[in-house]
Amino acid sequence: MAIPAPQPRSTTHRSAPGEMTCAVCSTESRQVTFRAGAPEQAPDLDLRPGEPLRSTMGHWLQQCPRCGYAAPDISQARPSAARVVGAAPFRSLVSEAAHPPLSRRFLAWAHVLEETGAMHEAAEAMLQAAWTADDLNRQDLARSWRLEAVALWRSGPGLDAEQQVRVVDALRRAEAWDGAADAIAAMLRDQPPEAVRQVLALESRLVESADARRHTVASALPPPARRPHVAHQKLAGRSSLFGWLRRLFRRR
Repeated sequence: MAIPAPQPRSTTHRSAPGEMTCAVCSTESRQVTFRAGAPEQAPDLDLRPGEPLRSTMGHWLQQCPRCGYAAPDISQARPSAARVVGAAPFRSLVSEAAHPPLSRRFLAWAHVLEETGAMHEAAEAMLQAAWTADDLNRQDLARSWRLEAVALWRSGPGLDAEQQVRVVDALRRAEAWDGAADAIAAMLRDQPPEAVRQVLALESRLVESADARRHTVASALPPPARRPHVAHQKLAGRSSLFGWLRRLFRRR
């Protein structure tokens, strides 16, 4: 198993705000363009990136102040996004006062993705909404949104190894113990590569002990995951692509 080479220290930053035009309603607003540096700490088992990127979620999405459209770049929109944003379910979602403001931004993006057929991307955004709930200690919301993320992943095309492991972790974090155990057993029947088996072995121990806490990849794959790495979230509306983890997960 190749060990990723140490990377130069990098910082996560955002550029100065500039005028952008919403692709849905054509409203101009000042928005910050976020540029992410590589995290210096190992990601969680669900691939939430480590610090310093971990704490920058408030800058991952832009949101139009008029129509509420949220996306990594509101100057671009998926086909039919305007129809989705103008419909009652979206309007209700972005005005739901029971949900934290940052969470609503990710839920809005997830809703647009789901309604326009991008199920795996919608699952990613829904999981990110759960991360915002984690940070606010709203475990009721975090559990609910993790289960919704699992449903979205499973309603899309077939899942790759990375996505299946994330489903396992989402079920465990949501305290869906039987579902997590079944997902682990299904993956092991396919005889995954060693790195995947190591992660699943940790997940299995955590499920057996009813441990729903956050754990990092470094707990399952020492020592490479403890070294500086290049894993980081692509925030442009596609599924996360942690290149070095994909190399670990591929069959050999």
